[in-house]
Amino acid sequence: MAERKPITSWLTDMDGVLIHEGIPIPGADAFIKRLRDSGLPFLVLTNNSIYTARDLHARLQRMGLDVPVENIWTSALATAQFLDDQRPGGTAYVIGEAGLTTALHDIGYVLTDHDPDYVVLGETRTYSFEALTKAIRLINAGARFICTNPDETGPSAEGPLPATGSVAALITKATGKDPYFAGKPNPLMMRTGLNAIGAHSETSAMIGDRMDTDVLAGLEAGMQTFLVLTGLTTVADIDRYPFGPSHVVESIADLVSLVDLPDQADQPTTGNRD
Repeated sequence: MAERKPITSWLTDMDGVLIHEGIPIPGADAFIKRLRDSGLPFLVLTNNSIYTARDLHARLQRMGLDVPVENIWTSALATAQFLDDQRPGGTAYVIGEAGLTTALHDIGYVLTDHDPDYVVLGETRTYSFEALTKAIRLINAGARFICTNPDETGPSAEGPLPATGSVAALITKATGKDPYFAGKPNPLMMRTGLNAIGAHSETSAMIGDRMDTDVLAGLEAGMQTFLVLTGLTTVADIDRYPFGPSHVVESIADLVSLVDLPDQADQPTTGNRD
């Protein structure tokens, strides 16, 4: 296998990599500090569309992780970018929270339940029968169906919660229409994120804790991939998939030294899967 170019930009998932149930994972603060000291482009990504980038910046800061707003990329922002490219100045009926509605307002979309161009489904803790019924009827009437992400469950202190993918399946069953998912593992989310920071896939790395979203998205976007074992995936899970990460590490703490500081820019990176 050809030797990969040095990593000059980093993308990392948030839940399971940097934090777990609201608590920073050991080494996350050092990794973020190292990224900021390096001056290299980087993004913290999340498929969760509930919060705005500003909200997430504040939440992470309270945990001791100083991630600038411009270095946060959510599935809501990726969805908004996709819709802006597809139909600028369009209309949408939205089921979701401030992270999604704010992203759509920022691109000039009008949110309406009157003959919208799109029905956009995102994450929320208050899915209502009335809202889902309206979404189904609008899709049947011709609105295109878009979802922020395909995650079927999300984490909580009490256990798994149904997430966007599960609710999307309900709407699909009722309409016969499959949605377009803008978030991971769609490489669109990675490519739009890379464009936002002026980075290129062949010199970028993706860090995640899930094979089916993080690793797959990074792989399909042409990046090196690092799987950490502090989230949902164990070593035993890896061989269940027909693809693998470039590297497997215990936690984000193992990657701090791989972030090149300015005087280390000419050092080579690691090669194949560990």
